[in-house]
Amino acid sequence: MQKHTSRAFAADLENLQEKILRMGAEVEDAIGKALQSLVDRSPDLARETIAKDHLINRLEVEVDEQCIELLALRQPAAGDLRLIITGLKITTDLERIGDLAVNLCERVVELLEAPPLKPLIDLPRMADRARAMLRQSLDAYVARDADRAAEVCTLDDEVDRLNDQVFRELLTYMMENPANISRALGLIMIAKYLERIADHATNIAEMVIYLVKGKDIRHTLWKQSKAQGR
Repeated sequence: MQKHTSRAFAADLENLQEKILRMGAEVEDAIGKALQSLVDRSPDLARETIAKDHLINRLEVEVDEQCIELLALRQPAAGDLRLIITGLKITTDLERIGDLAVNLCERVVELLEAPPLKPLIDLPRMADRARAMLRQSLDAYVARDADRAAEVCTLDDEVDRLNDQVFRELLTYMMENPANISRALGLIMIAKYLERIADHATNIAEMVIYLVKGKDIRHTLWKQSKAQGR
C-alpha cells in the first residue's frame, strides 16, 4: 500500500511541474506578443494578449490549490516539501510577469494613438534578454540545475543597464521637445516593465537554487555568495 501511495505522490508532483511549465509557456508567449504588438504597431495583438491573461490566472489558481492539497494530505518532508513550496513561489512570480505583460500591452495601445517617437532598438533587446532569462530559469527548474539558475542571476545586471540606457536616451527626447514627453514616458514605462520581468525571472532562478541546494539566497548578493563558496 505504501508503495502505491509513493507512486501516486510522485505522479502528483509530476503533474504539478507540468502545470507550472504550462503556465511558464503562456507567460513567455505573452511577453513575446506584447513586444511584437509594439514593434508591429498592432493594437489588436495587444488587446488579444490582454484578453488571454485569464488563462495565466487560472493556472495560478490550479497550481496553488494543488500545492495546498499536497501539503495537507501528503505531509511531505525534506526535498518534496521544498519542491511544493518552490512551486507556490514560482507561480506567484509567473503570474506577476503575466500582469506586467498586460501592463505593457496597455501602454502599447496608448502609444499607438500617436506616431512613433523613435526607432525601437533597446526595448526589443531588453525583451529578448528577459524572455531568455525566464526560459533558462524554467529549464533550470526542470533539470534541477543550480548552476544554470545562477547564470540567470548574473544576467539581470545586463537588463538593468539597458533600462538605464533607455531612460537616459528618452530623457534627452523629453528635454529637447515637451511634445515628446507623453510618448517618451510610455516607452520608459515599458522598459520598466521589462526590467521587472527580468527581476521576477531572477526570483524564479533563486528559488531553483533553494530547491536544489536548500539555501535561500534571496536578499543577498549572488556574486558574493559564489565568491564565498556558498
